[in-house]
Amino acid sequence: MLKQVFKRPQKGKIFRDSLVRELDDLGNKSLGISAFIAFFVGGVVAIQTALNVDNPMIPKYLIGFATKRSIILEFAPTFISIILAGKVGSFITSSIGTMRVTEQIDALEVMGINSLNYLVLPKIITTIFFYPFIISIAIFLGIFGGWVAGELTGLFSSTDYIDGIQLEFKSFFYVYAMIKTMVFAFVIATIPAYHGYYVKGGSLEVGRSSTRAVVWTSVTIIVLNYFLTQMLLS
Repeated sequence: MLKQVFKRPQKGKIFRDSLVRELDDLGNKSLGISAFIAFFVGGVVAIQTALNVDNPMIPKYLIGFATKRSIILEFAPTFISIILAGKVGSFITSSIGTMRVTEQIDALEVMGINSLNYLVLPKIITTIFFYPFIISIAIFLGIFGGWVAGELTGLFSSTDYIDGIQLEFKSFFYVYAMIKTMVFAFVIATIPAYHGYYVKGGSLEVGRSSTRAVVWTSVTIIVLNYFLTQMLLS
């Protein structure tokens, strides 16, 4: 499938129009849910860390430090990607699967159009290049959500939290998060597209394929997360 996907597009203008449409469907419409989840997850991480760091011998700035590390290394790139696998993955499978069962893909093939390239390549490009931007926003909002949680609960001071954020910042951790995000974005675009493109049956089977696509995409992300962490951080 990927061999057909990565062939050169036949018509540049049509490909660019498709890319813009996918940017709105897969990118812009995913910003809201990602920002919402990241903000509150950051707040929860900060609160739970503060409640567990109740020993007076442990400095309070470690709350901000632990929140920053947790969000950059794991919660933003992995947790948000799994959420996007459910939202975006089901959309990709259902949209392509509907085209398959209604014979729209067959019509594209009759017209001499590489349907895999036309349908899947814009999705891959959109997710790989736009999702790092979404995760970057999620990282910022997650850390900001932790600060807001401290201000609202009074469990830790703003000064201690900011000191923890600034403590031992390593730029490679951000690069690591972006590498994971791009790998996960490729998975989010390709596995659901495969399940949708090769679906057989009617509308009921499209729904089942969407469920399978989300499950397999999530499982693949979790497994890849383990190997990427071992390769990049060990």
